[in-house]
Amino acid sequence: MSGNNLLTVLSVRPSRGLVDEKFQVVVENLFPGQEVTLHSQMRSDDDDVWHAYGHYVSDDEGTVKVAEHVCVGGSYEGMEPMGLLWSMKPVPGSRTEVRLRKTDVSQPMVVHISVYRGHISQGFGEAGAVARVVAERWYMAPGVRRLDVTEGKVRGTLFLPPGPGPFPAILDMWGGGGGLVEYRSALLASHGYVSLALDYMSHKTMADLSVEVGNQYFEAAFAVLTEHPQVCRDRVAMYGLSFGTSVALAMAVYSPAVQPRCLVCVNGSHVQQEWGSLNDILKELAKNVHKTRYDEEQRVIWRDLLLPIPSDPSQKVAMGNLQCPLLLIVGEDDQNWPTLESAKDMEKMMEEAGNRHLLTVLSYPRAGHLIEPPYTPHVRSSNFMIAQSRKKVLVLWGGEVVAHSRAQEDSWRKTLAFLQQHLYGPDPEAPGDQ
Repeated sequence: MSGNNLLTVLSVRPSRGLVDEKFQVVVENLFPGQEVTLHSQMRSDDDDVWHAYGHYVSDDEGTVKVAEHVCVGGSYEGMEPMGLLWSMKPVPGSRTEVRLRKTDVSQPMVVHISVYRGHISQGFGEAGAVARVVAERWYMAPGVRRLDVTEGKVRGTLFLPPGPGPFPAILDMWGGGGGLVEYRSALLASHGYVSLALDYMSHKTMADLSVEVGNQYFEAAFAVLTEHPQVCRDRVAMYGLSFGTSVALAMAVYSPAVQPRCLVCVNGSHVQQEWGSLNDILKELAKNVHKTRYDEEQRVIWRDLLLPIPSDPSQKVAMGNLQCPLLLIVGEDDQNWPTLESAKDMEKMMEEAGNRHLLTVLSYPRAGHLIEPPYTPHVRSSNFMIAQSRKKVLVLWGGEVVAHSRAQEDSWRKTLAFLQQHLYGPDPEAPGDQ
């Protein structure tokens, strides 16, 4: 930008960092009170282009600091240091009902940030930016190693932190969408945990008649971690989202071979019939398919499939028998699972059994089902492939953008603190640790 020899300077620091790390975006050498628009854009691994933008007015020194100044309009408003990321949406004309998910964690998410004169809301490609920078956002920190796992019948991806170890470890399980989802495990390894992203609900795994996905499969996966030479075998956790929560709770309570140090469960339920194979449980759920609802846009609402919460203890995981700390993360506007009702019932069961002290509940009003690592753009609904049938449906996940984004940031920070306490902290039963 010219005029009085001013050259606009746009910077982002750090220009390379982890996806859960905040960055500082600063515009300098503006005129005092000058209106500018900051625009962010990135191309996903699925070849969709996402973007966000914010309108700012420079201060008396001709500077805009996104972390300190108020955004007066755009895809977000207010003082939002990371609004250029969490408010991202597909650009106009893109595919609809998509999620932003990293499939190749060996490569960064490359975010292009630009500054424009004036307050604009469209035509960013033609408007002519006065300055541009690029930021790399990584799930894998330098030195993290990624290894394919095909041990026995267990399928997944193992992420190892840099260094010789041994390290605490986490068995990472996603939900009913199936497939191998690696990005959370890569990020956990970047924070010092061996993490196994487990493939247990993909079409290929479930169709392979040589693999009975049930107790033995999850026990074998847990053993892969505990027996790894770089793992502290008595410091292994389980982390489940959605259906992964059901697996984590059932295995922790009922399997003598699975004794996790702690559990992190995100938007799932303890309601299930007697634990058998995965196919048995899915068949049981299918009996309630008549409870499926649709909103005015014909988006699927599945939360009623498990409602009302049964009073019969045999239809629920015996939460009173849980013997390890549990962090339960709840999106109160979850339209996919009856998360809030389940959490209240789990708390009641544990209170009555005398093990309520093991439970920590993080409950977030107006947050939806897909609570992910921070600054991931919120999607209220998206296309979803049912793993066992390969049928594509449009699912309502719930949540409101700002509240959901706050929930992702807060819950991730508290999850890392919880894991640090229970996986890196002293053994409560060891002498001298008190």
